[in-house]
Amino acid sequence: MKLSFAALALSSALTSSAASAFVSPSRSIPAAFVPRTVGTVGTVGADAAAVDVAAPRATRTELNMADVLKLSDPNEELLNDVDVFIFDCDGVIWRGDSLIDGIPETLAKLRSMGKKMFFVTNNSTKSRKGYKGKFDSLGLDIPAEEIFSSSFAAAAYLEQTKFNESGKKVYVIGEVGIGEELDLIGADWFGGPGDKGKEPDMGKGGRLEHDADVGAVIVGFDREINYYKIQYAQLCINENPGCEFIATNCDAVTHLTDAQEWAGNGSMVGAIKGCTGREPTVVGKPGPLMIDYLADKLELDKSRICMVGDRLDTDVLFGTDNGLRTLLVLSGVTTEEKLLGPENSIAPDYYSDTINDFFMEVPANVEQ
Repeated sequence: MKLSFAALALSSALTSSAASAFVSPSRSIPAAFVPRTVGTVGTVGADAAAVDVAAPRATRTELNMADVLKLSDPNEELLNDVDVFIFDCDGVIWRGDSLIDGIPETLAKLRSMGKKMFFVTNNSTKSRKGYKGKFDSLGLDIPAEEIFSSSFAAAAYLEQTKFNESGKKVYVIGEVGIGEELDLIGADWFGGPGDKGKEPDMGKGGRLEHDADVGAVIVGFDREINYYKIQYAQLCINENPGCEFIATNCDAVTHLTDAQEWAGNGSMVGAIKGCTGREPTVVGKPGPLMIDYLADKLELDKSRICMVGDRLDTDVLFGTDNGLRTLLVLSGVTTEEKLLGPENSIAPDYYSDTINDFFMEVPANVEQ
């Protein structure tokens, strides 16, 4: 049975009253939420569905390194002027499956101040329901309506563009999160975990038959990616007229464990770009879909929202491109050396070691 877009707001088991503020059955995502086509990360392609976004704030070409300030007086520099915090998850709240020290206390303090919080992740391996389970397993009581993933964004994009009305199917490279979100909108999809371990016939005269009714290929992070999936995706995109190429994100690396960085979804997306010559529509950060969704549903003032993340080319760019305040934390993939280095051209408003620095002690000024 096809579910309305309202089903995207929460899993059926999570029906808090706050959810009604997020999704009303009578409201659909505005057309402005159709994301931009992105080539290299941060580069907007010439797409008829592109949206206008706020002019980016100053970049490294306009600043010197001294202008990127480390947070030193959180109340004056941040907390007094921010009503809403949007947190990335990997590298900000946790690393791999390990919670970063001090996070529960910091989140509790922000709630006690009346700050609204949302958790937006580019990781598509879980649905919002799945991420609720991860938060719970780490001892964090985060309401489901505060959680947004790029798997949700992919389904929301298809819902907005009325994909189901085309009668077409979706082929998925990715894990269970994408499929769970597609099920909520009643999309006809296949692939994903179901194509684990498959091998195409590459003997003499061998060929891989593909479904001519596939109208969209979604590429998300997939630890079971294989040549069969790559070949199937390229056949759909190259041979099915009008087939869309959708990427949940183009992150170069990700945190599978807390011991090292691992190749991210950018490697999977890159494989499909390489064999199709096509640029994907990117529905996760730094695209505008998720922030426009939040701002529209809750009537938020973007100038009083702060995006907090550990990546320059997704999290900080997501903030600067969409008119938000930005803060980079050094608890994830970006080092201080990389942030302040001459090769970086993306400047956050502030940076700090972790979000625990929001409540650092500020030395009193002593008059001489």
